[in-house]
Amino acid sequence: MSKRRIKKIAIIGSGIMGSGIACHFANIGVDVLLLDIIPRELNDKEKANGLTLEDKVVRNRLVNDALTASLKSKPSPIYHPSFASRITTGNLEDDIAKVKDVDWIMEVVVERLDIKKMVFENLEKYRTPGTLITSNTSGIPIKFMSEGRSEDFQKHFCGTHFFNPARYLKLFEIIPGPKTDASVLDFLNGYGEQFLGKTSVVAKDTPAFIGNRIGIFSIQSLFHAVKELDLTVEEVDKLSGPVIGRPKSATFRTVDVVGLDTLVHVANGIRENCPKDERIELFKLPDFINTMMENKWLGSKTGQGFYKKVR
Repeated sequence: MSKRRIKKIAIIGSGIMGSGIACHFANIGVDVLLLDIIPRELNDKEKANGLTLEDKVVRNRLVNDALTASLKSKPSPIYHPSFASRITTGNLEDDIAKVKDVDWIMEVVVERLDIKKMVFENLEKYRTPGTLITSNTSGIPIKFMSEGRSEDFQKHFCGTHFFNPARYLKLFEIIPGPKTDASVLDFLNGYGEQFLGKTSVVAKDTPAFIGNRIGIFSIQSLFHAVKELDLTVEEVDKLSGPVIGRPKSATFRTVDVVGLDTLVHVANGIRENCPKDERIELFKLPDFINTMMENKWLGSKTGQGFYKKVR
């Protein structure tokens, strides 16, 4: 492994994945700067307390709420509650300049290429040359994300894809872009194994890479089979969980945890970018998935997906 050291990392995006990854870096002793966007409007509590959109507590509400929710989730993303003190929160307007002091910047925002490119353009204004910069994308081609960025940016840029929950799942995909330096790949491969406790795999920049190309194929197959075989959600999860050596979250519960919107983005990406795939029909979404998307039944993040939590 090279002499590069990771003492501080900036995680951009505090959703389920961003907060989970932040917690896992805190687990191994790394200081974390966790940033997200500012709210567009006040909530009822803030209005009642006479706060404005300029108050720091409001501007950091989204990131703080997301981290709090992550720390309360089970299984816990953090080794010990005290380790959360290694995570500093902020927002992308007031605190983005702080990325100049970190050793690694990781983007974990929504799976939309236009938004990711906007984030990278903004980050490059403050990034110190030589700093690692990576994306936790589930399947957007790495070559598209670094277009228009500087030579130094592209040299130090690649995909670093964790799987949810970041603390527990072993696979760590590293996906090079067209100009990623080989030393960066070597470092990340070793770092994933030695410090993050992962099985590092260098993947090609193909649609959905390795894990999601296989995983989405499997899930989509079951989506279509549900209708053909007249199976219930519970029956599918009973048959596709521990009984065949898979986690107890099986199929539909896994989709709830990951987020249906993420799965749909990846499935659509495969369908659009692999027009000659011999099983292309499988990547078309069944009607019931489109209905769930329209109703915002996205899983754990919205309180309802294939399962609904009832108190």
